[in-house]
Amino acid sequence: MTDHAHSHDSGCSEYQDLSRRQFLATSATLSAAAVVYPDWLPRVTLANHYSATRDVMVSVFMRGGVDGLAMVIPHTEARYYSLRPTIRTPAPDSLAANRAIALDNRFAFPPAMQGLLPAYRAGDLLVMHAVGQKTNNSRSHFDAQRYMEVGKPVDPDLTTGWLGRHLASVPPVHPSPVLRGIGLASGLAKTLVGGPQTLPIADPANYGIGGSSSTRAARMNMLRSNYEGSVNPLRAAALDAVGTIDLLSRLNIGAYAPANGAVYPNSSFGRGLRSIAALIKSDIGIEAASIDIGGWDTHASQDPNGGQMATAMQGFAQALGAFWADVMDTGYPVSTVAVSEFGRNAGENGSAGTDHGRGTVMFAMGRGIAGGRVFTAGWPGLEVAQLEDRRDLRVTLDYRDVLAEIVQRRLENTNIGYVFPGWTPTFHGVTR
Repeated sequence: MTDHAHSHDSGCSEYQDLSRRQFLATSATLSAAAVVYPDWLPRVTLANHYSATRDVMVSVFMRGGVDGLAMVIPHTEARYYSLRPTIRTPAPDSLAANRAIALDNRFAFPPAMQGLLPAYRAGDLLVMHAVGQKTNNSRSHFDAQRYMEVGKPVDPDLTTGWLGRHLASVPPVHPSPVLRGIGLASGLAKTLVGGPQTLPIADPANYGIGGSSSTRAARMNMLRSNYEGSVNPLRAAALDAVGTIDLLSRLNIGAYAPANGAVYPNSSFGRGLRSIAALIKSDIGIEAASIDIGGWDTHASQDPNGGQMATAMQGFAQALGAFWADVMDTGYPVSTVAVSEFGRNAGENGSAGTDHGRGTVMFAMGRGIAGGRVFTAGWPGLEVAQLEDRRDLRVTLDYRDVLAEIVQRRLENTNIGYVFPGWTPTFHGVTR
């Protein structure tokens, strides 16, 4: 597709089409038993013990291609300001009311991102820049998201996700878990496909079967008895769903009270993170969760200080900041990562927006994350000769390096070649 200015209400046509289809073709609700693994994937032998010491993994996908240069500003580079005459955030040392908030002597948050400052200042938020997929330069939302979620670019044979394969290659944290992985969506995100006892549940607080409450128990018993004699994977998937309905109805997530004064925004992302927090604290054996947040396909009228981009950043930062205060700052072992399929052009377009680019930002958060800093694997710079194709921030840090280190050191999974096939990661000290 050709990138050009689009209405800020709709984003590009490819992204709108992708959103409408809801990944139905590639995010089927599958149990691990239903997934066919390619022959070249290494075989994994599970340990015969349970592990209750590893972190819960929460994967946030910022769908639409995040403008990393708006979200984390290289405030000392004059080139940033000349590339973006109308969509820039004033430098931290300016007198403007909407001036940026310095994170260090190179990078800053715009005011819309201040909801994440407490986590950053506590040393629990690691900000990473010039991040992306080194071995894939697709500017198609669909292709770039798929490659990122399966953890291996340009391989049509790999249908499982990196987080699903993580779950499939470690023993559960509880001896008899009902639900190990959850995707906060109507269809299971590709990231989680292949995970055992993993379900898509758009709203865990209201998960169940319709109909009269007076006959609910009888209908649940009928479903259970009907599928008991079925063959796998149908039996396992059906009984997982029935067991999960029972479990979630007992938890009463709707009455969950966040700790530490945390206030989640009343948005789908905020409500989803609140539900994830409730599930983690209920100690039912949840090991992985995935959740999306959109609003990042900012081809026109972007405005990081008061427009579409500001609204998206504020919702993102406030919700994740509440999740940190509620869950991580109260001591729960959780690692959260937030990624996007690609960044945007370094310079603004003729519609005061940005088109599809390459390098962007990534976030990792948790007590086990070596945060309180902005990390780059070599800042590529914004001068014309430093940009990829003379228009994009270069990718110097592959997102799989970050995820692989967290998977091995925080999730206690040494099967890195299985989780990220074909990739030999470099660890950069993103964990404590």
